[in-house]
Amino acid sequence: MAVYRLDQGEDALSLPSGVRPKPTVWQNLVKFAKDKPLGAVGGAIAILLIIVAIFAPLIAPHNPRITNHEAVLAEPSSEMFLGGDQLGRDVFSRLVYGAQISLLVGIVSVLFGVTIGLAVGLVSGYFGGIVDLGAQRVMDAVMAFPALILALSIMAVMGASIINVIIALSVVFVPGAARTIRSQALSIKEMDYVLAARAIGASDARIMIRHMAPNLVATYIVLATISLGWAIVVEASLSFLGVGVPPSVPTWGGMLTGATKYVETAWWVAVFPGLAIAVVVFAWNLLGDALRDVLDPKLRGAS
Repeated sequence: MAVYRLDQGEDALSLPSGVRPKPTVWQNLVKFAKDKPLGAVGGAIAILLIIVAIFAPLIAPHNPRITNHEAVLAEPSSEMFLGGDQLGRDVFSRLVYGAQISLLVGIVSVLFGVTIGLAVGLVSGYFGGIVDLGAQRVMDAVMAFPALILALSIMAVMGASIINVIIALSVVFVPGAARTIRSQALSIKEMDYVLAARAIGASDARIMIRHMAPNLVATYIVLATISLGWAIVVEASLSFLGVGVPPSVPTWGGMLTGATKYVETAWWVAVFPGLAIAVVVFAWNLLGDALRDVLDPKLRGAS
């Protein structure tokens, strides 16, 4: 029986010998940083991006939409330390506000797409048969289109807006998530605890929601994290092509569109948005790979 005692002025629990106390959140974070330093760097950059997006009005020194003919293609200086663009707008301020769009579109589209993929993959893997066959043929048909081409097609039909970009990206992410979740569900449904739940008369919905879905959370987190980097790339590509977010809204892809004519004369207009996209996508991929290694039991002991 556990005995409560007072130890060095703090409440502590005297555990039986051989029983280790549950590590705290901070201890888990420190262990993650030690075991996966690259993943920790990626996580730190991701957190920094979130902070920048939330506090953009406080961080940006200038209004990202106001033009200034005196600062057209201005070189980096103390006034505009990342320079001005072709319309005299502050590049740094537009990068800061562009982080809001990248995160908004990326997070919402990934949540919708991966969650729908989770539901489709779980139902498909659990029921099998004609349900599995029909669902997977639909997923195969969607995956037959390259992701960017599919997103471009949807945007061409629906028009340019933030909501439509989110819808297009959500559709792009469903098939891959569904296929991955289905493969996990096929093995989980043969586990003893699922067979036992079925034997005592649990309904199909209860088995999927209460017994199978919790064991797919790790896969869901990894899929969402890795897909977020890809969402930022596709959103930037759509904006670059002029079919994504409206041009009046500051986005990293839109900044690259206006910079194509000035790469040689004003390098900062193109380099900084491109560098922001590369660093952020690389950071999310590092974090996703590290989380996969940590959350996947088969890879937990590797490296």
